[in-house]
Order: sequence, then C-alpha cells, then structure tokens
Amino acid sequence: MLILGIDPGYDRLGVALVKKDGGKEELVFSDCFISSNKDTLGERLLVVGNKLEKLIKEYKPDSIATEKLYFTVNQKTALSVAEARGVISYLCAKHKLPLTEYTPPQIKLTVTGYGNANKKQIAEMIPRLIKISKEVRYDDEYDAIAIALTHLAINPTKTQNLSPN
Repeated sequence: MLILGIDPGYDRLGVALVKKDGGKEELVFSDCFISSNKDTLGERLLVVGNKLEKLIKEYKPDSIATEKLYFTVNQKTALSVAEARGVISYLCAKHKLPLTEYTPPQIKLTVTGYGNANKKQIAEMIPRLIKISKEVRYDDEYDAIAIALTHLAINPTKTQNLSPN
C-alpha cells in the first residue's frame, strides 16, 4: 500500500509517500513544494497543484491523507490554506483517489503517543517509526510523513472517500 501524506499549504506544501509492505513502513519520497510569495495566490496554487499532480501520476498512490484544516488566529492564512486544500480535493476526485483527513491531535497522538506534542517531538519520533534514508529539510515534510503514518496506523486498509465521484 502506498500512501501520499500531504501537509496542505499554498506557500509550502509538504508531501510524503510512505509504503507499507509486509508490516514495515518505508519512506519512498518526501519534499516540500514551495511557491513564490511574489506570485498571486492563484499562481501559487497552480504551482503546488501542478507539482502534486505530477507526483500522483509518477507514483500512483493508493490513497491520500491530509491534515484536517482548522481556523487559527490568522484567518486570512487559514482561508488561503483552505483553497490549497480545494486543489488537493480536486486532484483526488480527478484521479479517483480516496482522501482521508486527520486532525492535528490525532496525528500527534498516533506518532508520539501525546496529543499535544510539539513539532520537535514529532520530528524526533518519526525516524524511530520509519526508515528515512534522506535528509528531511522542512517541518512540512515531517508533517506529511506523520500524516501518512497516521493513516497507516488508524486506517490501514479502509479509506473514507471524501472526494466527489
């Protein structure tokens, strides 16, 4: 089973492909797609959307997992991230991929055993859970890996299809 974990964003979109085979998880690919802050939001969404679609076509994941959006103090940023989430949902529907969302506390609890873990605790725990043979450069990548691992732990064979058919 190959899961594409996505940490949604328009500025930085974290992605991780995690494969589970014979009970072992392996990081196949991870990256952080970055768009230029000089571009319009539409142009930035196009950049991350095109990169994400290329990744989907190349690796053909079985399903996609992402972080459930929640509104923070900065609602303007949250709304723009919601638009990036719309691009993700569109691509899932286009490629007939099931999409499952997990809340930040679910992800933190699954990866660290503590629902209020911080980013450092998550980053320290991930290499204990999965073999990583590359340098992970961004928090967004760690988040995407954590999302994929959460999906494999919580929902290893069944996925909830949130994309319209």
